[in-house]
Amino acid sequence: MKPSAIVLLIVAPLLFSSPAIAAPPHMQTDTGFYPYAPSLLKWEKTEAEFTDPETCGECHPEKYEQWQGSMHAIAFQDPLYQGELNLAATKAGHDTTRQCEGCHTPAAVVTGEIKGPGLKGLSPIALAGVSCDVCHSVKGHTHWQTPSHQPENGSLILSPGTGEEELTKYGPTAPDEDCGDGFHTCIQSQLHTSSELCASCHQVFNHRTHTPIEVSYQEWRDSPYSAKSIHCQDCHMVDTKTFKRSADELVKPDRTEYRHYFNGANLFLYNLTALAAEKKGNKELAANAREKYDMALARLKAAAELAVSPVYRNGRLAEIRIRVKNIRAGHNLPTSLTNIRQMWLEVTATGPDGKVLMSTGSLDPKGKLAKDTRIFNTRGQDRNLNFSIYPWEIESFSKNETVPPKGFRDVFYGLSMPEKTPVTVHATLRFRQAAQEIAEKLLRLVPDPGHLEKIYGIKEIPLLPVVDMTETTVVINTP
Repeated sequence: MKPSAIVLLIVAPLLFSSPAIAAPPHMQTDTGFYPYAPSLLKWEKTEAEFTDPETCGECHPEKYEQWQGSMHAIAFQDPLYQGELNLAATKAGHDTTRQCEGCHTPAAVVTGEIKGPGLKGLSPIALAGVSCDVCHSVKGHTHWQTPSHQPENGSLILSPGTGEEELTKYGPTAPDEDCGDGFHTCIQSQLHTSSELCASCHQVFNHRTHTPIEVSYQEWRDSPYSAKSIHCQDCHMVDTKTFKRSADELVKPDRTEYRHYFNGANLFLYNLTALAAEKKGNKELAANAREKYDMALARLKAAAELAVSPVYRNGRLAEIRIRVKNIRAGHNLPTSLTNIRQMWLEVTATGPDGKVLMSTGSLDPKGKLAKDTRIFNTRGQDRNLNFSIYPWEIESFSKNETVPPKGFRDVFYGLSMPEKTPVTVHATLRFRQAAQEIAEKLLRLVPDPGHLEKIYGIKEIPLLPVVDMTETTVVINTP
């Protein structure tokens, strides 16, 4: 062996095993590039300040009215969110909760106004959550610069203007010469017509490992909707009739059909918003919130279909198959925090004499689901593979049984019957945004004691709304 070969053999193990040259942590966040980490917001800071929604409403009253009572408008004041934020701050600290705050009230995070959970002493801009000026100050994104090299945790660039006297607003249409009316300049932005705008906050990753927790954007990206260029705005920024057309025909709305509804399935929050408005004597806002509640209800009822069919073995009925179809949601059903969302089947089978042969998926009077219920959700795990529902702990999932866009999932129920015995099967697909016990825990953790009565005029925690998305009844005749 040559001396040079001996040197190579001696040096090589040192090169590959020395801790001094170990690789950096996987997907480490560059806090120099992302100064608000774990929120991945960026802010082009100048003398230009963010504008409160009421000021925007002076020139854009119709759009302001549409935004009021929307999921964006109440994203920060949502008491369930505030309860979870308070819990996260206690368990993981404010350095972790900034990830949530960066999407629930972005302007207040970059200006440093938000110091933790609670609403006291905050400006109208902070309380407005995802306000007009947040979206229309988005100049670009850093999706490819994030640790995961895809949209996550608020990876947007906010640029409200170049100076105190010059505000700049970005929007989807080409501006005319009067756009901004001297208050701000207008710039056309293709980003505002794309799901990439929504992706940053509707794609939530664990801030330490950058593993996906909420992936509504990814679900859409891998769907037929994305392939046909039907974006988030084409379903969530239009009325119900137009939403159905977008989903059924996979055609984009006309430019005149877009509205600032940002409609979502948080029925409980729409209810609370209406109650708070009524307590303040604001009948218009109460009606606004109830209108959005009805819109969300109609969308949930239009999103899915059920099909029931028998499975025979050796000439006898052996099982019932129930197929759950996602026919109109451009993301999975359910989506967002799928580890706490609840979409489930309630099924009853009765014999010819009316006797109940099988029953599953029922709720008790306190809102608790039966243990044998088939739920279409995910199951989160912490770093030790223990079950967890908390976003700051979840690093992986042990199951994913949500229903993909234009896809389906089959559920089988064993039911053996004698020959020539008809069986009536009634199946209902039901939804609520979380388990009742989770909602009650979070509402008790809201920083302001007595908030339910003080803000909403209610003394007890109500049951979360349960929606019957779709149902069907089928009579199966055994051979």
